[in-house]
Amino acid sequence: AGTVTFLFTDIEGSTKLMDELGADRYAVALAEHRQVVRRACDERGGVEVDTQGDAFFFAFSSAPGAAAAAQAMR
Repeated sequence: AGTVTFLFTDIEGSTKLMDELGADRYAVALAEHRQVVRRACDERGGVEVDTQGDAFFFAFSSAPGAAAAAQAMR
């Protein structure tokens, strides 16, 4: 109930990055990326709604929480 703020993430140029790194190194980098994003959002009250590939969709009860998570994951 109330105001909800959505946060969407995506790795820009991920296909090119995978080509540059190779599948194995990209898989390691993607796993680390997922850990960073989830930790930043979890610590700021985000709820993971969905994920596909390298993209995430989180919901927050406040815009400042979502903004703080975005800043933390940078």
